Amino acid sequence: MLNKRIALIALGILNTTYAMASDQAESKGFVEDSSLNVLLRNAYMNRDYKNGNQDKAEWGQAAIGTFSSGFTQGTVGVGVDAFGLYALRLDGGKGRSGAGGIDFFKQGDSGNAANDLSKFGAAVKFRVSNTVLTYGDQMPALPVLNYDSSRLLPESYTGTLITSKEIKGLELNAGRFTAESRKSAEGRDSGGLKSINVLGGSYQFTEQFKASLYASDVEDVLKKQYVNANYVFPLAKDQSLTLDFNGYRTKLDNGYVRENNVTGDDNKIWSLAATFATGPHSFTLAHQRSTGDSNLGYAYGGYQRGQNRVGDGGNTIYLANSYWSDFNAEDERSWQLGYGLDFTTFGIPGLTYNVAYVRGDNITTSTSEGGTEREIFNQFKYVVQNGPAKDLSVRLRSSFLRVSQKSSEYNVSGNELRVFVDYPISVF
Repeated sequence: MLNKRIALIALGILNTTYAMASDQAESKGFVEDSSLNVLLRNAYMNRDYKNGNQDKAEWGQAAIGTFSSGFTQGTVGVGVDAFGLYALRLDGGKGRSGAGGIDFFKQGDSGNAANDLSKFGAAVKFRVSNTVLTYGDQMPALPVLNYDSSRLLPESYTGTLITSKEIKGLELNAGRFTAESRKSAEGRDSGGLKSINVLGGSYQFTEQFKASLYASDVEDVLKKQYVNANYVFPLAKDQSLTLDFNGYRTKLDNGYVRENNVTGDDNKIWSLAATFATGPHSFTLAHQRSTGDSNLGYAYGGYQRGQNRVGDGGNTIYLANSYWSDFNAEDERSWQLGYGLDFTTFGIPGLTYNVAYVRGDNITTSTSEGGTEREIFNQFKYVVQNGPAKDLSVRLRSSFLRVSQKSSEYNVSGNELRVFVDYPISVF
């Protein structure tokens, strides 16, 4: 049903009365508007698990090249997008690789991680006015289908996506994807996704208020709806209060529940965050709550083959309390206190620091109720401001996660360290 709705909405989008200046009318051409960028990424992740679990770590060097052409001139513009990815394993062989939460290089049947991997993808795109239809390999960033670029290489998907911005402040999206490329493996269909339909949009009502509504249908797995409302209250000079609400409702397919020995099929999860910013400081207070009868809690991302996951992207969790733990267990309630500091005011432009403390309780598993978990998150990030290494960033992130015995079926205690060095290069 959702794919039929997508087709009808696509026709409606293409027949919309144009309320804005046309991007296509201002096209300079296929070559003139093209760009080629390369991201060099060196990434290291280490998880020091507690309670007798084996520690895991991976280290790799990646090159992520992305090409985006302009559109040909005329009523219907045509263009091409393409990417090429390569990663070389520097550490994390047999025994240290294989953690689902790290997943730089997928292990083979021998238990050894791949020494390197490479992937290529391309898509053709068409533009009429301010509406773009793209078919092929893509990296969608939507609240119900969001590719994961938080590891060494990003995920990608193969399918069709329509993005329309015909009305000022309004963005509409409709798409269908039939293959997923896992971030740690080669191949266009290495993620195990059968199909996913996505539909929704966002609207900037005023300069301060924005809202969005999306839905997705992962065939034979689940249906998902998402809602967001974000309001910024300007206060005194250099001061503001931002309220951000995010919520998901998921319904698992009955066949999937039976085949994977899942208990229950329904989950609702939401978060409300309030952030007060004053000068270089920001203070965040957030609450997040999961309800429903599914023992998976809020299910997202992962790879369907051999996992109780749904294949809709590793970043498809627009919730306040998602760090190492996502605080998304069955019945879980969590609270966050966060603080951020921009060192520009203190003479060090490009340096930022963030810290957060999150505590969750009321966790339900198949064997217990009332479990708890808590996490302390820290991150320093520095972006070079000028010189030959301009825009190079160094990110040092750590988390300390402690999980009660009652929650051990859901999560595991440990200390995590991430070191990412990103160097973006604009070729043209």
